[in-house]
Amino acid sequence: MSKQRRPARASLIWASASATAAPAYQPRVQGESVPGASTAIAEPATQEPTTRGLAKPGPTERTATARAPRMRPRPPAQVAGAAKRSARQTTRAVGAETMRGRVPGPNGLHPLTDLDGNARLQCYEDRVKAAFDRIVPVLKQISALQHESDFEQHAQSIARAELGFDLPEHMLADAWVTQLDLRRLFAWCVFETYRRMADDFFANDPLGGREVHAFDRFIQDCGFHQLDVTPCADGRLAHAISYVLRLPFGAVRRKPYAGGLFDVENTVSKWGEVELGRFREGVPNTADAPTRYLKTVIYHYSSVDPHHQGCAAHGSNDAAAAQAALDRLLAFRQSVENGFCCGASVALLLIGMDTDTDAIRAHVPDGEGRMDLTQSVDAIKVYAITRDLEPTAARARVAELVKAHAPATADPGMLRLVARLIENNLSQIDYVRQVHGGRYADAGHAERFVGVGIGFEEIQLRNLTYFAYLYTVEEGAADLDVGRKIFGGLNVSRGLPIPIVIRFDYHGGVPGARERAATRCRRLDAALADRFADLDDRGLLHRLLVVRDSDAGTGIEVVGSSLDAQMSGGH
Repeated sequence: MSKQRRPARASLIWASASATAAPAYQPRVQGESVPGASTAIAEPATQEPTTRGLAKPGPTERTATARAPRMRPRPPAQVAGAAKRSARQTTRAVGAETMRGRVPGPNGLHPLTDLDGNARLQCYEDRVKAAFDRIVPVLKQISALQHESDFEQHAQSIARAELGFDLPEHMLADAWVTQLDLRRLFAWCVFETYRRMADDFFANDPLGGREVHAFDRFIQDCGFHQLDVTPCADGRLAHAISYVLRLPFGAVRRKPYAGGLFDVENTVSKWGEVELGRFREGVPNTADAPTRYLKTVIYHYSSVDPHHQGCAAHGSNDAAAAQAALDRLLAFRQSVENGFCCGASVALLLIGMDTDTDAIRAHVPDGEGRMDLTQSVDAIKVYAITRDLEPTAARARVAELVKAHAPATADPGMLRLVARLIENNLSQIDYVRQVHGGRYADAGHAERFVGVGIGFEEIQLRNLTYFAYLYTVEEGAADLDVGRKIFGGLNVSRGLPIPIVIRFDYHGGVPGARERAATRCRRLDAALADRFADLDDRGLLHRLLVVRDSDAGTGIEVVGSSLDAQMSGGH
């Protein structure tokens, strides 16, 4: 927090770049008195929550809440009488607090927390991660049986029951002669689990991310026609869109890069594509609409272990991570201005994210797009200020806090958008507190596989995938080397291979696009095997090659694998 006093601002909501998250949240017990409204930030309790998992209110509770009559204001004499009686009767005191608008959320949660949304997200996270995490225990069980006479039948029975699919027969057939190749089997199971997850994602939309119309209207009302977000490629930010910010993934262009250092030329090209679509097709709106392209970067930091679990690309230096992200944003805007003389069509936003609690802090720009890295609106503190208000009052207070602590010339549409992002993040703060005890147990990396290439819309979960967006190994060498270092500790140190999914999306309406995407996959596959030959030669590197028609909206198509039977002899 800056030590310089700012008389016109309640400085407690502003966090410096090195600020840490508040302690874990302790739910208020029923019947506990609630303090009066205050603009100061209350100290959150330091004890861990007593419950884990999301408890949704039952039908009776929801009905009772929905049908609760509105309470009319009492005359002053009645209010005074109620205050006196409250000293003698606790239940009436709670009723008086309710009348004054001080209503704790259900189960001590924030009044703006989306209970149904949290329950849906937890169900999806638990289901997908459990599918990956069952692989090693199941393979250990199968490994112990490999010399039994009915090994193949028994192994398939276990795999079907525990993993939901059969194992490749050619990997089991020779186990009685030689040792079962568990490295290949592990990689195959990871790839098959990924394929099934992707098929479900595109077929059933479990996160509701394609429901974009309401958000499109909202963001255009805020003065923007495209939201382009670059989180760091770190797997701890892979859920930033659908979970942390609670945005429909179908309405957001997401392209992670290590350290948030996005490709400026590629982003300028995308900006030009979007602007051409507005001019030629009126999509997402017409070119004469007073809206702008909004480029956002999400950098990250750790409140639990800031010196070791921050951004690896910046040596866990939070200030360096924020500054590098801001510099890249400014370079993008300068590139547009230099090439097209229309810098006003580009807006910028910088967001910090605590990978231990998922709380965000937003650096609100002024009217010229300038941002002060030492000042930010901190969602964890907004939570503390508004947690005891009624929903309507809490939402209004969030907007007031953002406006009161933004630069005087800040764009009204930007203020409205930031207020929405902060409000959305309140649900995620409660999600982490309920489901993960306030902070994630895996403060560091725990990714299940590496994703390289272009695409991966279906990856919306924390610590599931490490990203390396690239067309060639040469241009993504730095990201790949970071990925190797991460998985050297996660997998190779345990004798397990690094599973890499090579992915290229294509536009099906373009003749020959699928064939070119498949060729890129094969070219990148060969380059990865060559760059990491020491791992490949020892069976510690395996790749799955997939493509996807992004125009058709269908699932992925597997076009090759280092595990194919005909490829088992090596490269």
